[in-house]
Amino acid sequence: MRLDKFISESTQLTRSLAKKALHRGEVTVDGQVIKDGSFKLNESQQVCLDGKPISLIGPRFIMLHKPVDTLCSTVDEVYPSVLNLLDLPHIDNLHIAGRLDADTTGLVLITSDGQWSHRVTSPKRECGKTYLVRLADPLKTEWVEHFASGLALRSEEGLTKPAKLELLSSHEARLTITEGKYHQVKRMFAAVGNKVVGLHRESIGEIVLDDKLAAGEWRYLTDDEIASVK
Repeated sequence: MRLDKFISESTQLTRSLAKKALHRGEVTVDGQVIKDGSFKLNESQQVCLDGKPISLIGPRFIMLHKPVDTLCSTVDEVYPSVLNLLDLPHIDNLHIAGRLDADTTGLVLITSDGQWSHRVTSPKRECGKTYLVRLADPLKTEWVEHFASGLALRSEEGLTKPAKLELLSSHEARLTITEGKYHQVKRMFAAVGNKVVGLHRESIGEIVLDDKLAAGEWRYLTDDEIASVK
């Protein structure tokens, strides 16, 4: 890899700023000052910037507790992107594995690994997503069977895949789905004549939102959490 590219992919410096650092003599390779950005590195060599070792940023896997009025988008629109909550270099290399609406809170997974993200979101993987749902009107016990059998959604062919509905109180339920249709949870409850007034994602597959994370906070996933997505 070229030295200037290595620096930009290991720090918050752009390629042009990396070249300026090189020209100022701020970069060493194995203790020797190198000013040529085209210098070819091998894996065994140590690069230092201002005397501090730097290394390539590897794949990143992040759990975020999404607050309301934020968007699971890579750019700011009506509301700010959740990526603004990450104080990290090269956030342009990150993408969101499974989105939530602006008014929905809870677990969001963010990664730089496209294959891992695909395993999270692909309908064929049937990765369960669990939501805590608050409803405008009382729940009915017969809906448990209706959700398990599949529901017909407006403008959709066929039925939804079987979903697990657990009634928690008169107006609160826990729902697990294995699809990711547009506004699916809200549309499923609309199909039985109710309205979602609060929605919070608790888990994706075996990854459960860390209860130590306040809204807007994040942490890196553990090795076990990453490996749970197969």
